[in-house]
Amino acid sequence: MTSATESVASPQALGQKAVKSPFIRLDSRDNVVVARVAVQPGTPVPSEQLVTLHEVPAGHKIAAIAIKRGEPILKYNTVIGYAAEDVVPGTWLHSHNINFDEVVKDYRFGLDYKATERVPAERQAMFQGIVRSDGRVATRNYIGVYCVSHRAASVARQVAAWFTPERLAAYPNVDGVVPYVHEQGAAMERSGEPMEYLHRVLSGYIVHPNNAGGVLIALGEEDNDLDYFMRAHSLEEGGQLKTLVMQDLGGSKRTLEAGIAAVQAMLPHANQVRREPVSAEHIVVGLQCGGSDGFSGLSANPALGAAMELLIANGGTAILSETSEIFGVEHTLTARAVTPAVGQKLVDRINWWLRYNEGKDTQINGRVSPGNNAGGLANVLEKSLGGAKKGGNAPLMEVYQYAERVNARGLVFMDTPGYDPVAATGQIAGGANLICFTTGRGSCFGSVPAPTVKLASNTPMYERMVGDMDINCGVIIDGEATIAQMGEIIFQQVLQHASGLPTKSEALGVGINEFVPWPLGVVD
Repeated sequence: MTSATESVASPQALGQKAVKSPFIRLDSRDNVVVARVAVQPGTPVPSEQLVTLHEVPAGHKIAAIAIKRGEPILKYNTVIGYAAEDVVPGTWLHSHNINFDEVVKDYRFGLDYKATERVPAERQAMFQGIVRSDGRVATRNYIGVYCVSHRAASVARQVAAWFTPERLAAYPNVDGVVPYVHEQGAAMERSGEPMEYLHRVLSGYIVHPNNAGGVLIALGEEDNDLDYFMRAHSLEEGGQLKTLVMQDLGGSKRTLEAGIAAVQAMLPHANQVRREPVSAEHIVVGLQCGGSDGFSGLSANPALGAAMELLIANGGTAILSETSEIFGVEHTLTARAVTPAVGQKLVDRINWWLRYNEGKDTQINGRVSPGNNAGGLANVLEKSLGGAKKGGNAPLMEVYQYAERVNARGLVFMDTPGYDPVAATGQIAGGANLICFTTGRGSCFGSVPAPTVKLASNTPMYERMVGDMDINCGVIIDGEATIAQMGEIIFQQVLQHASGLPTKSEALGVGINEFVPWPLGVVD
């Protein structure tokens, strides 16, 4: 598979040629080219010596040569499907004439592994972080109000809502009091994967460096038993962690009052933090994409991958996820795995997804969302091809199940659905202190306590949704920057946001409702 920087990063490919031609060639071995702008029938494509035969939306593909029925369609020199019919040069290629089918993969477990060349410690990039007493580093400083089950969710919301900006004005170093509420914890199996996932999420958020304290509220008779949860995750009450049981306290009103008092007692300690220079090795980025289009895999995703290669070289960590959205290209990751065992972990999770989704009309079985399809992605193979580029070409150091605590450095993979709130929740529970989210169609996603940085894949969408977008990677498509140049820009902005610069979603107050532990019914 061609690397992100080899394919479309050169000035010839993304500067002069992109400006002159309405289409972009991603690899010399491809039999398709991608429309940089919307193209009308009869448009000459001098670089390919052909004329378009159909109207082609921006981000969609045309055949660059004659392709016979059953022959593979190659994008980035990677199979994204097979021709459903004989096509001639200039034919619009999309889901109507590209068949989805299983691609035979050579996993090459660890055979392409190459250790990252690390920047010496004295030259590592720095940011202004919050150093906790145990040495862990935070990028934000919140107090959380949690519920053991949905039966305590309303009180948890009310406790957090009491702490308005006016009431927090005396604590300028506290970013906010946040309710982490959900719809699980009661009327569910007391053991098994769903409860394990919920436990890992709740415990991961409670001990997350970005949360300076927390109040955990229970009704008193949940399947997610409060005492067992605390013991199972070695959590103990103290000055910065309090538990409240509504039935013992006498109901909602008294629990609300007790919750407010508990948070008030935590605020002075939480406010004592100060930012100080620390190495970028303490940054852990959760990688997300949503509302992808045909440009996502050409601009935002590979540019983010280039930025993550810089972060990893400086000792940091990037968490690639969304298992159903790397299906079909997982072999490009297993080949770079540090050991065959790590590569096999990823294949095991893919196989779990295939079993779980057998017979269902879901993404892993071929069909992408209507928005993805309208944006130029014919099937899950093409979507996965772009999505995997968020991790760049770094070696795969470990594979984690949902919401497991991430302790490896470098590029790691966490098993999650593609559904953004669920995936990001798992990454944050695992230790991500920043989320980078690429989008082509446009997304208004945000997250706490780790903020979300949103990267637009194309300039028109960026300009249309500039109030939500932090970085415009569309300049790559416009021929104004290379992937490598954009990667450096993203890396520098990541350092700024990690240092406290608010993201667009933070400025808008978006993120509180995006805390969603994985309910296993979510399959995309």
